[in-house]
Amino acid sequence: MRFPHVLTPDIIADMGFSNLRLLLVLVGMVTVRLHAQNVQPGLEAAVKWKWSVLPSEEKDWGFPLVDPVPPPVTTSTNGATAEKKDPSAPAGTSIAPGNYEVKRGDALAIIARKSGVPVKQLKLFNALEKDVIRIGQILKIPTPAEMIALAPPTPAASTPGQSPAPAPKKGRKSPEKAPPEPEIDSVAEATLIQVFLDRENFSSGPIEGTEGGFVHTVSGLYRTVHPDLQTPEAFRAKAVTVVGEPFTTYQLKRSDFRFISAPKATMPPKPTGPAVTPRSQKAGTKPVPVLPAATPRPPVTYEELLAASYSAYRTPWEFVAERFHCDEAFLHSLNPKIKNTPTVETAFKVPNVMPFEIEKCFDSPLRPKADPEKPITAAIVEFSRLEIRQSDQLIATMPISRARPGLRGRGSWTILDAIAGPRLATRQEPTTAPKAAPEPGFALSSPEPTPPATSLAADQMLAAGPRNPVGVYWINLAKADSTTPLPYGLHGSGIPSRMKTQESLGGLRMTNWDIARAVRMLPEGTPLAWK
Repeated sequence: MRFPHVLTPDIIADMGFSNLRLLLVLVGMVTVRLHAQNVQPGLEAAVKWKWSVLPSEEKDWGFPLVDPVPPPVTTSTNGATAEKKDPSAPAGTSIAPGNYEVKRGDALAIIARKSGVPVKQLKLFNALEKDVIRIGQILKIPTPAEMIALAPPTPAASTPGQSPAPAPKKGRKSPEKAPPEPEIDSVAEATLIQVFLDRENFSSGPIEGTEGGFVHTVSGLYRTVHPDLQTPEAFRAKAVTVVGEPFTTYQLKRSDFRFISAPKATMPPKPTGPAVTPRSQKAGTKPVPVLPAATPRPPVTYEELLAASYSAYRTPWEFVAERFHCDEAFLHSLNPKIKNTPTVETAFKVPNVMPFEIEKCFDSPLRPKADPEKPITAAIVEFSRLEIRQSDQLIATMPISRARPGLRGRGSWTILDAIAGPRLATRQEPTTAPKAAPEPGFALSSPEPTPPATSLAADQMLAAGPRNPVGVYWINLAKADSTTPLPYGLHGSGIPSRMKTQESLGGLRMTNWDIARAVRMLPEGTPLAWK
């Protein structure tokens, strides 16, 4: 068999076309993989289907509380009954800051272990000279802020080889040194500002204890309606007056576990390693710990989402983080001493916001009545935030993101009714009709699976709950002068920390704590402008 010594143009064209096809197939495969990583776990295929929103009933909001199982009782040889301890039960409940009455069997060491406060600081805070305590005695358990105030000043480190300063001689006064300037806790300062803005309904999203980005945007908007707070000093003074301390303490209650799934996932790692100082940090401030990227929990599958009777929080950490409007990794950094899975009475250090109370999602009235004397208007600004005005005065702003990348609007829309505890239903009908198969050899077929040609005979349902893809509330939207709901609305989110990076179901999403406020500020019929 003889091969040509010269490649003809036809042969070169065929080789080029084959290589191009191979390249495009590889690009398509990479694109599909990246798309799957940018979609909320479990919804990789579901984002291509049509979904409808259905209401749920208040009786189905949360898991039923199960009475605690009494410990088993065994009979001893002499006929007396003895309580058998459950080896899986925790060693003891935690003690929250505040007044604590000493009980039988208590000792300072036991109280210190349960409260997380060292014995030395307990004695100092309660003016105890000895370790002896008595039953009925009231001890004061200090808060984290009070513990910091009790801490002795850190001695200045001496240079190696440098001898200590000689003691002043008797009869000669040593020169007085100026007191050192107090160290500024940059995390507490940043949290104070975020908490203050959040309390004023000027939300910057999950609280992370850092300044910059959207926080500066929101604080600038707040200053536009408060001209007396233009200087940093005046702004901080107002924040201290409204908030007080940037942090407070929250103790898990038994009723909280109505909204938390049984623990089965591992916790993300706590911040480790030395603190580092970012370049933008001011001199004289404490170094800010850099939080490591949390190891993701096992991803949820679509089958698990369908099987759930309630879309609950996966861990107590998720519950507390959303209740107090903060990032979960930041919550871990505030509570490094909580090593095991939190249980009833576990005490958390949390941002001092007005908590999002998920147990009150169905409380009436859900919507306010329209007041012609003080009309409410709303606007979507730059696809990044919702602004709410009363009589043209800005009264609230909250970050939003698009659940679907192609969603956009213009002109004026109308805000319709709201649904508490929304469920999602689908028959896997594709949002767009599948394209006809191309002729072999002339076009490249997409590596994505072809949508089913027929829909299911019955609805598949995603249960209501805080981890439903559209969160705890859904507000229907319509075009101007229309009452027909659009297929997308204004709603919450099941992934607050990934709301701006992962595609999901729905339309315009907000954190659950923000949509809970917005739904009670926007009367039905409120005009919604796009800016």
